[in-house]
Amino acid sequence: MTRTDSQSAYTLKRRVVLCAAMTIGLMVGSTRGQSRDGNTEELLKQPKGMCWIPMGQFTMGSDKGLPDEQPRHQVSIDGFWIDTTEITNSEYRRFTQATGYITTAERKPNWEELKSQLPPGTPKPPDEMLVPGSVVFTPPTSLTPVNNPGDWWSWTPHANWRHPHGPGSSIADKDDHPVIHVSWYDATAYARWASKRLPTEAEWEYAARGQLKEKDYVWGGKSITAKHANTWQGSFPHHNLKTDGFESTSPVKSFRSNGYDLFDMAGNVWEWCSDWYRHDTYHYRSRTNITFNPTGPDNSLDPNELLVPKRVQRGGSFLCNASYCAGYRPSARMKASPDTSLSHSGFRCVMTKQMWEEFRSRSKAADRK
Repeated sequence: MTRTDSQSAYTLKRRVVLCAAMTIGLMVGSTRGQSRDGNTEELLKQPKGMCWIPMGQFTMGSDKGLPDEQPRHQVSIDGFWIDTTEITNSEYRRFTQATGYITTAERKPNWEELKSQLPPGTPKPPDEMLVPGSVVFTPPTSLTPVNNPGDWWSWTPHANWRHPHGPGSSIADKDDHPVIHVSWYDATAYARWASKRLPTEAEWEYAARGQLKEKDYVWGGKSITAKHANTWQGSFPHHNLKTDGFESTSPVKSFRSNGYDLFDMAGNVWEWCSDWYRHDTYHYRSRTNITFNPTGPDNSLDPNELLVPKRVQRGGSFLCNASYCAGYRPSARMKASPDTSLSHSGFRCVMTKQMWEEFRSRSKAADRK
């Protein structure tokens, strides 16, 4: 089993977004625009579009998976709220309209920042490559070995969340699809505006397992079929049977939810987490009997790309196939540099009790003015 290692396709195309500090905004769809007619209190009973995950203990990782999923270890998690679905195009549009935020893929790369992630002496790419853009899945037309992701990932100038396949493409009919082509910086900016944050890797896996704490899949079975999640059916990467009805992303809630009523915790798009990625995180963590609310390592280390710091992604995507990465397993880990954006990467957010109470207080105070 091999990993979907998409960074190989775009090492020379990475960019760093210069994120400006943003004023914390109101939670999407909550109290914005409400008057003092009593509606605010009703809306603030619980975070809109989120599910409560109660505190608990679970076995994180898998002894059947890839080396960075091992060894299994005990983790205890405090309760938290998590978005029921991945953040959609409609929700992300509201954010950009409210703030004027420009995503990483919409910004021209800074070569001085970019070359710091590359081996010394790497020549500067042609100027025509240093334009806004993102990485798009482009399936080969014939049988292709799965050891070279560069065969199916293409750097596409001016591809971004609004134009997922490049100029001329649109999301006009995809308001309820997960937003894609968002970097870790873009996801973090949205979360901050919505008074939320990205989930830790441990929170994400705990929620994904949906009370089936020892199972290999979020639906509890021993295998995957087209009815379970939006994944790849057929021979990856050149022939997608589309048995599940989708060639790329699917509308959120297209498949049955897990035990916590969360949708798309397997497949559809990879989801950013807050943690730095290290291949050896679990080895260090397993030295203690139980770890409480882990937030990940202090730095990143990927032996395959020592110069590139990376953040964790979870959940798999519409490209995941049993013969390739099986990333739809709840223990499966992916990683990418925080300035990376791709056509199968999105996110969802979480909120702690303290964050929710602080948000409620701010909203009530604003409503009294």
